[in-house]
Amino acid sequence: MTTPSNESELFEIGGDLTVNRLGFGAMRLTGDDIIGPPADEPAAREVIRRAVDCGVDFIDTADSYGPGVSERLLGDELGDRAGNGAGEGGDGADGTDDVVVASKAGLLRSRHGNWLPHGKPAFLHNQVLCSLDRLSVDQIDLYQFHRPDPDTPFTDSIHAFAEMKDAGQIGHIGLSNVSVEQLDAARDIVDVATVQNRYNVANREQEAVLEACEADDIGFIPWGPLYGVDDEAANDVLADIGDAHDASAHQIALAWLLEHSDVTLPIPGTSSVEHLEANVAASHLSLTDEEMERLDSIDPQ
Repeated sequence: MTTPSNESELFEIGGDLTVNRLGFGAMRLTGDDIIGPPADEPAAREVIRRAVDCGVDFIDTADSYGPGVSERLLGDELGDRAGNGAGEGGDGADGTDDVVVASKAGLLRSRHGNWLPHGKPAFLHNQVLCSLDRLSVDQIDLYQFHRPDPDTPFTDSIHAFAEMKDAGQIGHIGLSNVSVEQLDAARDIVDVATVQNRYNVANREQEAVLEACEADDIGFIPWGPLYGVDDEAANDVLADIGDAHDASAHQIALAWLLEHSDVTLPIPGTSSVEHLEANVAASHLSLTDEEMERLDSIDPQ
């Protein structure tokens, strides 16, 4: 069986974590509504292994995925691979020492599947301890504030992340679901390595945040990178360009994200090895200037 290779360009998160720009989002390695364990845990573990085999070295998760399920699977599987010698010799291609794992804190889950912002410093400090334990690491490469909490001053939450970094619990700080103003406020307190906002070929509401990230070489992680593929405004164009490349609309949407900006770090998520491999194959596509213009000009509804 041929293993597709990740041929996306490289990006340095925080100036010292070099990763392939096409990553993997581990949210779907859980049960329905992102609650509880996956229906087929061995299959979920195989997705993690296959991602690393394909050269994916940037994996995004969160304490609220499960909650705790996604982090625990990653900690177990990546730890098992390292323990079996996959990371020996510093080769990087098959090892896990070079896999950058990003997680998040700042959302509580309810039994009904709700996502509830909770940015109180004491809670965040507790959650990083849980994340460290589940991921089986001494330091989390990138820890992100999942969503601002309207009931907690934003800067209080950011100070908590700065304290985690000072304590050596996290290497770099990321933000998620923030405005340009909130990004600026956070950067007045601490270095910010990445921003993760919703963004895709049919949803450009966060273009101003992307531009702010471009100005200072901050990684921009577009969550929901494939959400807009079936939108009426985008589907026909994606399908037409896909036909020219013998590729799917999903693959063209990922290729557009990679070419649209040098700081984008798409993290398509899936619980299927087949879909994972198709996503990785999108890194091999090269879109023409005309095709990029057509995709850039899509008018999101």
